[in-house]
Amino acid sequence: MFKTLQFLPAGSNRFIVELDDLESTIALGDALQSARIEGVIEVIPGAVTLHVSFDPFVTTARQLYAQISSLTPQAGSSRSGDLVEIPVSYDGEDLEFVAGYLGWSVEELIRRHRAATFTVAFTGFAPGFAYMTCDDPELVVPRRDSPRVRIPAGSVALAGRFCGVYPSDTPGGWQLLGTTVVPMWDVNRAQAALLKPGDRVRFTEATADQAPGVVVKPKPFADETVGNGFKVVATDRPLLFQDLGRAGNAHQGVSQSGAADLHALRLANELLGNDEAAVALEVTYGGATFEAEMPVTLAVTGAPVPVVVTTAHGRLITLSTAVPIALDAGDTLTLGVPQQGVRSYVALRGGLAAPKILGSASTDTLAKVGPEPLTAGAVLQVAGDVRGSVSAGHLAESNLPGSADVVVLDVVMGPRTDWFTPEAIRTFTEQAWTVTPESNRIGVRLNGASALTRECADELPSEGTSRGSIQVPRNGQPVLFLADHPLTGGYPVIAVVAEHHLSLAAQIPIGARIRFNAITGFDPQVKETER
Repeated sequence: MFKTLQFLPAGSNRFIVELDDLESTIALGDALQSARIEGVIEVIPGAVTLHVSFDPFVTTARQLYAQISSLTPQAGSSRSGDLVEIPVSYDGEDLEFVAGYLGWSVEELIRRHRAATFTVAFTGFAPGFAYMTCDDPELVVPRRDSPRVRIPAGSVALAGRFCGVYPSDTPGGWQLLGTTVVPMWDVNRAQAALLKPGDRVRFTEATADQAPGVVVKPKPFADETVGNGFKVVATDRPLLFQDLGRAGNAHQGVSQSGAADLHALRLANELLGNDEAAVALEVTYGGATFEAEMPVTLAVTGAPVPVVVTTAHGRLITLSTAVPIALDAGDTLTLGVPQQGVRSYVALRGGLAAPKILGSASTDTLAKVGPEPLTAGAVLQVAGDVRGSVSAGHLAESNLPGSADVVVLDVVMGPRTDWFTPEAIRTFTEQAWTVTPESNRIGVRLNGASALTRECADELPSEGTSRGSIQVPRNGQPVLFLADHPLTGGYPVIAVVAEHHLSLAAQIPIGARIRFNAITGFDPQVKETER
C-alpha cells in the first residue's frame, strides 16, 4: 500500500513518520494504535505524517522504527461519519486574496465553497479543530506568509488542500473566508468536538434570522464570597491554575498544556509534601498579593520574586523563594517583580482544589480548556491531599536569565531541517535571537537580524508538534513552542529544544537573547517496504 517510510527526529523522545499520502497515513495510524507497542506514549496524525512520542526508559527510536516498519496496515477501510451542515457568513479578510490567487471572482469562490463536500481527515491544532479535505481539487491555497497573532473563534479558513473552522481565538496562518456561529468545541456537550474523523461537512449561506450558536464557557471556579480560603487580593495579570497537564488526549485534538516550568511546579509540591501533580498557581512576572483566611503552608518557586509577608499585626517579613512559608489567618503574601525568569509558582500544602477537564485542572490559553484565569477577589480552597512531610527548603533558582542575558538552549535538529538552506541552518545556530513582547504560554516569538530562508518552498502539510518545537513561518523568524502550543502546525520545524532545557525555555524574559546549540545532527532514516 505504501512504498517508503521516512523517520524524522523531532526531539529527545519523539519522531515523525512520513508517508506517501493521507490515505496511507490514516491506515498506518490505525495499525499503530491497534498494535499498542510498548513504550509508545502518543500518536498525533497529520496530513501525511504520524508524530510519535515514546518513553526513552522503555524503548528507543531505532527499535520503534523497525517495529513500525513491520506493521501491516489494512488498506481500503473507509470511515463512516455523519453529514454536518455549517452556516457561514462569507465576510473573511482573505476572500479577495484567495479568489485572486485561484483566478476566480469572490462570488465564484463562495459558490464553489458551498457546492463542495468536505470530509474530516483528522483533528488537531486545537480542541475541536478538524482538518477537512475537499472534493473540489482546485480549492487549494497557500498559508499566509506570516501567521496572524489572533484569529477569532468561528473563522472558516483554507490552507493547502484543507478547510477548517477555528474553535477558539488562536494564532493561525490560514486564509479566512468567513465566520460561523456554530461552536466547534463545547465541553458541556456529550461529544465536546462537533466534528470527528469520517464526518462529511457542507457549508451553507448563513441567514439573518439564524440564532447565534451558544458556547457555554466554564464558570470561574473560585468563589468570591466564601471565607476560610486563600484570597487573591490583587494581581497585575490573571493567574492560572496549573498541574502536569492532560497527556494522552491527542485523539480529541487536545495538547498536554500544564505548567510552563514543570521543574518549578514539581519542586514546589516536593517542598510541601504534595503529590507532584498537585494543582498550583502560575504567576507571570510577579505582582500579586494574597491573604490567608485560615492557617496555610505554601511555597513559591520558579522565577525568584521578592517575597514579603505582612502579618495580621502589621509586621513585615522578607523571605526567599523555594522554602516552605507558614501563614496565619489574616497574614498577607506579596510577590514582587522578578529580575530573573518569567513564571513563579505558588503551591499550598495539600494542593489547590480546582475543577478538572480531561483529568487536569491546567488552563490551556490557546485551546481555552480548563478553569478561567483568576483575578482579584477570587478565593481559593485547599484540596487537602497530603502525601508526605514538609521539606526544610531548597536553593532558590539563581541561574534563571534576566532581560539582558544571552541564554544557550540545546536543540535536536529536525524534523524539517532540510527545508532550509545551509546558510539558514548556520544562521539558526550562530545568530542570537531576541525574545519579543508577543511571547506567551503558546510560544516564544523570536526576532533575528537575519531571517531564515528556505531551501524548499513547498506548502508543508499539517503535522504534529510538541513543547520545544521551533517552527519557522515564511517570514523566517522562529517561534519556540511552549506548554500551550498547537497540537499540529503547518510551518516547518527546524529543530526541537532538548528535554533538559524545556523548563529553562519557559523562563526566558522579553528582551533576552537565545542562542541555539545543536547537540545532534539531522539524521533522517528511510525504510523501503514492499506491500
